[in-house]
Amino acid sequence: MEKYEIIIYWSSEDSVFVAEVPELPGCMAHGATHEDALLQVKEAIHLWMDTAREFGDPIPSPKGRRLVFA
Repeated sequence: MEKYEIIIYWSSEDSVFVAEVPELPGCMAHGATHEDALLQVKEAIHLWMDTAREFGDPIPSPKGRRLVFA
């Protein structure tokens, strides 16, 4: 699997952990635990990519993180 940034946070409104992949628009999932949200979003990444390939849409390359020292 590509190494996309995944952001996981607690949603008080929904009482679940939400996992988002900023580089893949609309790619997100949720789970009752941090670990479950991570597992679910990994599956969502695969589905996002499969759908993009099916429709001939571009798949962004993972950007990774940059370290900036001032």
